[in-house]
Amino acid sequence: MELNPAFSRIGEENAFAVLARAQALAAQGKHVINLGIGQPDFKTPPHIVQAAVSALQNGEHGYTAATGIPALREAVAAELGSRYNTTVNEELISIMPGGKVTMFAAILMLGRPGVDILYPDPGFPIYRSMIEYTGANPVPIPIREENGFAFSAEETLSLITPSTRLLIVNSPANPCGGVTPKAEIDALVAGLADHPSVAILSDEIYDRLLYDDETHVSLLSYPSIRDRLILLNGWSKTYAMTGWRLGYSLWPEALFDAVRKLSVNAWSCVNTPSQYAALAALTGPQDSVDEMVTTFDERRQFVVAALNELPGISCVTPKGAFYAFPNISHTGWKAKALASALLEEAGIAVIGGPDFGTLGEGYLRLSYANSLPNIEQAIDRMASFLNEH
Repeated sequence: MELNPAFSRIGEENAFAVLARAQALAAQGKHVINLGIGQPDFKTPPHIVQAAVSALQNGEHGYTAATGIPALREAVAAELGSRYNTTVNEELISIMPGGKVTMFAAILMLGRPGVDILYPDPGFPIYRSMIEYTGANPVPIPIREENGFAFSAEETLSLITPSTRLLIVNSPANPCGGVTPKAEIDALVAGLADHPSVAILSDEIYDRLLYDDETHVSLLSYPSIRDRLILLNGWSKTYAMTGWRLGYSLWPEALFDAVRKLSVNAWSCVNTPSQYAALAALTGPQDSVDEMVTTFDERRQFVVAALNELPGISCVTPKGAFYAFPNISHTGWKAKALASALLEEAGIAVIGGPDFGTLGEGYLRLSYANSLPNIEQAIDRMASFLNEH
């Protein structure tokens, strides 16, 4: 069978390959501590689960509108409007089956041969994968340790050409945990005035996972770019709902009908009980979110201090998400080789930095979405491994 050549350009998210290998080793009897996968180790709060159960019991299990049930779209618009002191039109909200689907839709709409799409490097690997699938030219935006793993507005703007059609930004960021300061975002938005044909995809999936009194600066707060802003967010990270496959996006009016049609063609609608669970998450108590962030913060502080004690390793303090991105360039190891050896020999699953882009060489990604005792044991194993090798 002859496959569409575009499929030869699709990449992967290697965290899932590492997860599969870790599970295979565990099935062989090896004790593996997984610091690779990016999902909270908390249970979905009970009131959210109950909302889905009640929806099923009440017969809410048929199709919905492709863009989501009205009550949920209204709740998303109200929550965004309240948090960022702005007006959000619920008619431009689309409920999606996960965060990746917004990336897929936006890049598919705007990517094609002959155009440039800018994306973070190191960054979430699906950005580049989808850009290459469309035939567009992927242009990496360097995310540098010396900037606290925040993007530079000046450097980002310098990469825009007449061929640029989409700019992807992510703060708080995966894999580095960087949070871009307001001054940089202000400068980026000001500079985008000179590039009116460039759309912006702002991936804000980690917006509530912040530390050290950081405040999330959403691109939704800038009226000058609202007519070309695609906002990506969802429930997976904030409410420990990764397997529910729930996301939402806010679209410019000019693109909304296109995403509606894509929804009809590709996934029809997000499953109905999950939408009622999402509604309960937004409108119900938020104490579980605060408790989760407090726990992540405790782990974050331990991880950074412990990593900085390891031979050949240094680690800047992440300001958001639940990832540390230690520099391992002085260990004498290449990142992917070290990640593989740590898994096979020490039973620690981590991700090599190059899986997030060419500028990820010299780094590992560790997720501290695991228990503190497991993290402590993993760091001890790393110390033993590095001292041996």
